Amino acid sequence: MPIKQDTMTSTLPIYEIIPKLKDAFSSAPSVVLQAPPGAGKTTVVPLELIDEPWMKKKRIIMLEPRRLAARSAAHRMAHMLGEKVGETVGYRVRMDSQMGPNTRIEVVTEGILNRQLQNDPELSGVGLVIFDEFHERSIDADLGLALTLDVQEGLRDDLKILVMSATLDGERIAKLMNNAPLLTSEGRAYDVEYRYLDKKSNDRIESVTASTVNKALNEETGSILVFLPGAGEIERTRRLLEDMNLGQDVMICPLFGMMTFKEQDQAISPAPKGMRKVVLATAIAETSLTIEGIRVVIDSGQMRLASYDTRSGMSGLVTSMVSKASADQRAGRAGRLEEGVCFRLWTEASNRALTAFSEPEISRVDLAQLVLSLSLWGVADMKQLKWLDVPDVAMVDQARELLGSLEALDSYGVITEHGKKISSFPMHPRLAHMIIKSDECGMGLLGLYSAALMDERDILNQRPDNRTADIRLRLEALIHIKNGEHREAGRLGVKVGPAKRLLKQVKLWQRNFNIKEQPLDLNKAGLCLAFAFPDRIGGLRHNQTGSYLLSGGRGAKILNDDPLGLEKFIAIGSLDKGKGDARIFLAGAIDRNDLEEHFMYLINNVEHVIWDERHKQVRAEWQQRLSLMPLSIIKTQKPDGDAVKKALLQGIKKMGLECLPWNKKSIILRSRLKLLKENGHDDVLDVSDVALINTLDEWLGPYIDGIMNKGGLSKLDMTQILMNALDYNQQQKLNELVPAHIKVPSGSSITINYEHATPTLEVKLQEMFGATESPTILGGKIPLTVHLLSPARRPLQITTDLKGFWKSSYVDVKKEMKGRYPKH
Repeated sequence: MPIKQDTMTSTLPIYEIIPKLKDAFSSAPSVVLQAPPGAGKTTVVPLELIDEPWMKKKRIIMLEPRRLAARSAAHRMAHMLGEKVGETVGYRVRMDSQMGPNTRIEVVTEGILNRQLQNDPELSGVGLVIFDEFHERSIDADLGLALTLDVQEGLRDDLKILVMSATLDGERIAKLMNNAPLLTSEGRAYDVEYRYLDKKSNDRIESVTASTVNKALNEETGSILVFLPGAGEIERTRRLLEDMNLGQDVMICPLFGMMTFKEQDQAISPAPKGMRKVVLATAIAETSLTIEGIRVVIDSGQMRLASYDTRSGMSGLVTSMVSKASADQRAGRAGRLEEGVCFRLWTEASNRALTAFSEPEISRVDLAQLVLSLSLWGVADMKQLKWLDVPDVAMVDQARELLGSLEALDSYGVITEHGKKISSFPMHPRLAHMIIKSDECGMGLLGLYSAALMDERDILNQRPDNRTADIRLRLEALIHIKNGEHREAGRLGVKVGPAKRLLKQVKLWQRNFNIKEQPLDLNKAGLCLAFAFPDRIGGLRHNQTGSYLLSGGRGAKILNDDPLGLEKFIAIGSLDKGKGDARIFLAGAIDRNDLEEHFMYLINNVEHVIWDERHKQVRAEWQQRLSLMPLSIIKTQKPDGDAVKKALLQGIKKMGLECLPWNKKSIILRSRLKLLKENGHDDVLDVSDVALINTLDEWLGPYIDGIMNKGGLSKLDMTQILMNALDYNQQQKLNELVPAHIKVPSGSSITINYEHATPTLEVKLQEMFGATESPTILGGKIPLTVHLLSPARRPLQITTDLKGFWKSSYVDVKKEMKGRYPKH
């Protein structure tokens, strides 16, 4: 296909590898191509392959990880052909499409390919599928490759597959694709100079970035592309730069996913003559995108990734350092059009410590959509398909459990008719289920609006002193924008651009779901959210405003000043996945009658017996629950004995062993047992605090029947309980080796004191007449420390050598005794 050559295209390094690529495809079904940033692979390769003989006039589908990259690549290829987008080259992304009857190269986002495969498993009329920038490893790309390989091996042996990336573990992917040929394009368009920090900075990333931008503007020529982790950091950096008065010739242009296509196009278009552009971008600008005039990159080194917590069942965003592969991709933006400079806001030592690749999405995000797609494909066992990284079993199980609660899978894990309907819509299964169920209740449009709000970031800018998580306020703002009431919407703090984009999405979904215009009852928005999040229905904790226990078992809180925190029941659309109680960002009130009408399948009655830490007693009650969240509570008069015992034991563990009625006798018994165990007798009861706590049920459990509170424990005989924990032989060994008493020459039985580090015997001197050796325990292993007392039980001598005492000290003691106690 004739390409309109210009200075930029004619020198692209990718042309050197094109002959080898064509040769490889003449004999192989799949190829892996590694080419550095700026080589031209995204725009040149599809145009060079479209007329190959094996294509047989079929179409090429090329996947891009982001909408902006897909649109940009299509426009660039159309320009190279001297055509408009929608002729030979077209694109399809969410909420936008430019295709025509003669389109042969379709640039699409990754999720669109997966829906095409489900609708047409043979990919009729498609000769080649290209996975561009595969190193980003989105979950849709991994799924798309697995399904396309399945099609190639089972249905279409003529279908070709090309995987491309600048930074890719090429050998590993080639092996997955039946040892496909691995081609590498050497060199990049232009060299890039790297500059690092001398030492790690403790300043906020926005401050470091802004000062580096100012430095680069003064020291370098050309426009600047800055990588920051998110829209918040971009906005704060923008404000800092505006305060610096950089000059009339400097344009500051944000670039992130929430912006409109028009705003994004303005950010990537060439700067006007005589102007320099500073583009503040997220990872959206990392791949397959050429921003005219950029020769300087400033990389914050941070990225924001979606992450799923299997413990809480929640997804969230995590900020972390970039991988080496991502850092190289970002730096490559500086060398697309001329020699460039990359400022890395980390040290060279930190650079050496970067991980090679980012963790793939399939290992860190919610797998519900993936599992549903595979169920629709007819795959029950993940190992039936080829994966670069096999999905985690625990995450798959959680996804199946969620899909079951959404009625998308039956009890055998087979997709239901409802599940098939859900899978036909390009959104998370939760949202599709919410819209369908809401429509069945006559409030489909409200479901659409609620789903649109869930699918994007918050459309409100709220003041710190007037914040609420209430979804009704967002819905009200959308309605004002829809009706052209911008002043009223402005009072609510609405972001007009994102709001208009959501309304456009609602209009598109209205056609897809065939939902007509209808009145909106905003008070039912909580019910809509509950359809999507049956595991996030929250009940207000007793006497705790804004604190909720969720049906999934998690705790969650609304900010103290939020009026929504007074609602008894809410359904939560958005919350964080932090430790402890999660923070609620978006929620709606829900009426109990709606819960009982629509979620009866989750409601059950259970006897709930727990330890009440505040009142130090067992609390027993019958609870009507929605999953794990109490709806109503009634005190139990005759609770189950085993449940009471279990709760009491938990209470004792929380209070500690000191809550038990230890007396001097039982304390001495513990000391005797401890001494016996320390001297090699491991078969006796371990009476250390840790051991007793861990075995409470075994040694204490049989004696606490009927006790309901801490006060009831005072009746326990701890000495007898511990003795009963020993069998007959152990008791005999205890009494023989570590006796409680010892018989002295006078015939008296004297108690041995085990409270000190060394066991002691306190005895009157005259009762020891005739004892020539010191008394011992543990078969003579340990001598007792003898406290010899006067007739008035005053200390006369302390010794462990009684024999030596009689020979030496006794003479002096005897004289003193005669003077004080002549009768004795």
